[in-house]
Amino acid sequence: MPSSTVPAPARTRPPLERDRDCVVAGVSAGLARHLGARLWTVRALFIALALCGGAGVLLYAWCWLFTPWADGESPPTRRMPVAWMLVVAAAVGALAVLTWGLSGYVASSPTAAVVVGATSALAAGAGLWAALIDRTDTARGPRHSMIVLVLAALLLAGVFGLLLVMRPGAAPALVLLPLAGLLAVLSSTFVHRWRELAGERVRRIREEQRSEMAAHLHDSVLQTLALIQNRAGASSEAARLARAQERELRAWLYDGDAPADGDLPTDLRDYAGALELDFPVRIDVVSAGMSAERASGGLAAAAREAMLNAARHAGGEISVYIEGSAAGVDVFIRDRGRGFTLDEVPSDRLGVRESIVGRMRRSGGSGSVRSDENGTEVHLHLPAGGETRV
Repeated sequence: MPSSTVPAPARTRPPLERDRDCVVAGVSAGLARHLGARLWTVRALFIALALCGGAGVLLYAWCWLFTPWADGESPPTRRMPVAWMLVVAAAVGALAVLTWGLSGYVASSPTAAVVVGATSALAAGAGLWAALIDRTDTARGPRHSMIVLVLAALLLAGVFGLLLVMRPGAAPALVLLPLAGLLAVLSSTFVHRWRELAGERVRRIREEQRSEMAAHLHDSVLQTLALIQNRAGASSEAARLARAQERELRAWLYDGDAPADGDLPTDLRDYAGALELDFPVRIDVVSAGMSAERASGGLAAAAREAMLNAARHAGGEISVYIEGSAAGVDVFIRDRGRGFTLDEVPSDRLGVRESIVGRMRRSGGSGSVRSDENGTEVHLHLPAGGETRV
């Protein structure tokens, strides 16, 4: 019996996309990877088609326009300094125009007219490339873009001035070429402003929509969650879940699109939300003043330990107050438990002595515990300039 043959699985082609780290536009590399061809073959094909009436240029531009970038968060960057290459070529052309102008050659030579047109196109292309592409390039940026724009504008203005001086023998269309390039370069500077205005308009619209949604949810969902907490009590499972949902909803509504910063108030609020899911507590975190204390410091670690102790041993309602000033940062953690005497805590229990008071001492600050039958208060202080190692 003939042996049965198993068909080979079809090879899946990589998606057609451009690399964010590319030479010029990433078209050839993306197309070669998609087709499974060699990179130099694709580039040679584009060059050969460019010699056939410019078909390669049009095909490259079409692929550039419709091929998306590969997934990623960083802006694209290009290894080839395209704008500087165009500026150098335009400078050579401007030097040729100056030389021919001094010899009286520009006004009557068709070759010189071609050089003037090429020089104007190269200088205008350098300015447009710098304004529209290099400005957002991570390897270059706005400063590089401005330098190229100024150089391109100076070259175009210089060629235009030379042609004006030689105006009696120069064709009118020849004089208009560098002027049109200069206007294009100057107008490109408004593109960035227009993008900023459009982005600001979109942000304003989104903020207005978020405000309307926040007002609606505050009048309905948030009030319902608050009512559940008040009716169920702080120690009930329903109140804990309602408190967690209220915290997440408020963070989504009022924090906007800004990423959560790793500062002390943000870290303690997140930690309070996690404790409310694990213990029958309600923790309110309030921050006042300005504080640059980070979440990775010893103060944050000691505050988290104090919050955990309060949630584990006291329960109920816990308040955390953070106050930042020029003198330093103070954190107060208060609960309404039965209280305890620090001297009566067994020596093998190192939570308060080492994880809170000792950690603050090692971090360059201080920690104190005051407790009675009405509750416990932990006061943590870190002076300005104090070390924040754990």
